[in-house]
Amino acid sequence: MLPAFKFFYGIMHATASCGCIAPQMALVQLTKCIYLSNKTMSKQFLTSIFLFVLVFAARADQKVPTKVQKVTVFLNGAQVTRTATVNVAAGTSTLRFEGISPDIDVQSIQVKSAGDFTILSVKHELDFLNQQTRQKRVEELLAQQAQLRQKIQLQNSTLAIYKEEENMLIKNQVVSGQNSNLDVVKLKQALDFQTARLTEIRKKEIIVNNAIAQLDAEMQKYNKQISDVNKGNTRATSNVLVTISSKAALNSVFTLTYVARNASWFPTYDIRAKNINSLITVAYKANVSQQCGEDWSNIKLTLSTGNPTASGSKPELQPYYLNLGMVYAGQALSITNVTGVITGVDDGKALAGVTVKVKGTSIGAVTDANGRYSIQIPQGGQYLEYSYIGYEVVERFVTLPVINVSLKPATEYLNDVVVIGYGRSNNQYKKENLAARTPGLMLRGTSSISTNPLVVQKSENQTNVEFTIANPYSIPSDGKQYLVEINQLNIPAEYEYYTAPKLSTDVFLTAKLTNWNQYNFLSGEANLFFEGTFIGKSLLNTSSTADTLNLSLGTDKNIIVTRTLQKDLKDRGGLLGSNRKETRDWLISVKNRKAQQVKLLVEDQLPVAQNSAIEVETQEASGAKVDAITGKTSWAFDLKPLDEKKLRLKYQVKYPKNQNVIVQ
Repeated sequence: MLPAFKFFYGIMHATASCGCIAPQMALVQLTKCIYLSNKTMSKQFLTSIFLFVLVFAARADQKVPTKVQKVTVFLNGAQVTRTATVNVAAGTSTLRFEGISPDIDVQSIQVKSAGDFTILSVKHELDFLNQQTRQKRVEELLAQQAQLRQKIQLQNSTLAIYKEEENMLIKNQVVSGQNSNLDVVKLKQALDFQTARLTEIRKKEIIVNNAIAQLDAEMQKYNKQISDVNKGNTRATSNVLVTISSKAALNSVFTLTYVARNASWFPTYDIRAKNINSLITVAYKANVSQQCGEDWSNIKLTLSTGNPTASGSKPELQPYYLNLGMVYAGQALSITNVTGVITGVDDGKALAGVTVKVKGTSIGAVTDANGRYSIQIPQGGQYLEYSYIGYEVVERFVTLPVINVSLKPATEYLNDVVVIGYGRSNNQYKKENLAARTPGLMLRGTSSISTNPLVVQKSENQTNVEFTIANPYSIPSDGKQYLVEINQLNIPAEYEYYTAPKLSTDVFLTAKLTNWNQYNFLSGEANLFFEGTFIGKSLLNTSSTADTLNLSLGTDKNIIVTRTLQKDLKDRGGLLGSNRKETRDWLISVKNRKAQQVKLLVEDQLPVAQNSAIEVETQEASGAKVDAITGKTSWAFDLKPLDEKKLRLKYQVKYPKNQNVIVQ
């Protein structure tokens, strides 16, 4: 019997440790050995061993460590590719791929491998027992917190001693005052001593309280830092179980791919121009973030313009019904930029690193250390989406140029907070640790952006464009924005100054880029640099189908524009007349204070009648080009240094006097 148990132990140990021998083979070998070693063994004992081996065989899945090799980040979501080399045993066995992101689309899991075997099934499960390993940085912070806690305890002990001495002196003072036989001189000396000693104790108490306050503030900083490091991690991991059947033992490389949800990127641009005669330099950058619960370390990174979360169903036209009593809605307010402050509902403090995106577009921004944000808005009704780890996602329709938002903590994160501290309740620390107030933009290798040549391979697929970054990147699961430069281009441009004085008397320098579609730009915010100076932000809007892309490079205060109303004439057409006439005479003055000649485009507009009872007559347009459909008037001309040009736009509107028409 002893040889049988030795063989049994060896087989089980080998199976559990390396997974090289299938449990079924272990069962066959064990049964054969027991039969040969002792035929007189009881049937009950043999049955018990047999059942034990069956249970062991059912539980002994082969654990397969995998490594993330490649990640393709979409505008929303990411496809992760892992690889592993596996020793496949003969027979039917189950491979357990562990440590995978819990936030994956189960339907997207794909397992590929080459070899003479069959994949019978692929199953996904959450693993709440196998918690992810904490980062070394967290352990260091916890050790430093323990030292702080000891210092606070020491200060509190010192403060308690001072309190006891103070209480003793006060009590002794009362007793001495009630003693009528005490000498007056000695009483005065005792009181002077007590006063001096109490004063000294109070001073020491103030010093100790200040020290405790400083240590407490330091403790809170550590709490926030630990929360910031931990906030991207999750307590649960994910396993993928692959059941295979092989006729013989072999070695094979398995590739596991899946789509993780909490990952995204959005573009930003740095647009630089030395002067109005130079090329435009466009630095095309991506802000990449992920909180999938797994770190991507030194992986091959690909950025895709695809969006797997978008609906793939084609739209269907519905009947367009007309009816009496229909009215036109008022013209929407033109909002091109929205600013605001993001705070937490729980404590009212500013949140840094909140991602703000124009919903349905690639336009995005991140709040600064004070919770402030500024984002460019394209034309049309838009929604802003505010997202921050540990908080619920909020959407706001853009109706005002200033939108302040308070984010509410997500309930699923309330129990995952590290609560460490002294002298405060757990609820207070939960609130404090939820919101780590640290900036959310991380720049990987600024020197590589400015000096090292970029190696990016671009490939155009049927429905999207992919940018493959040659150098390996690391994107931790912390929800922060990591800046990746995609490309840097020098593009010929035609410069022109533009103003629409009816809307604003500011004059904007614009650059026209032709054949811009070849660069595969996405809509996004642009940082503007002109003549070596940062001049503001603009929006690179690629939704236009035109071959020419207009970039706004900010305002120029050296070109002055005014628009004044010269006359306001109203002719009621006499007492018996049925029409009313209103005349508007606008004078537009443009002066060039620059030392060089500029090319200028000035736009205004004439009213357009939508009713045959209303007549619009153009009386003076100073040679403007007029669009009869939209009423837009435009003047394009060159303006010499210190020169001034005056433009006149005069028109008359005639309409029935019993009707109300607003003429501007």
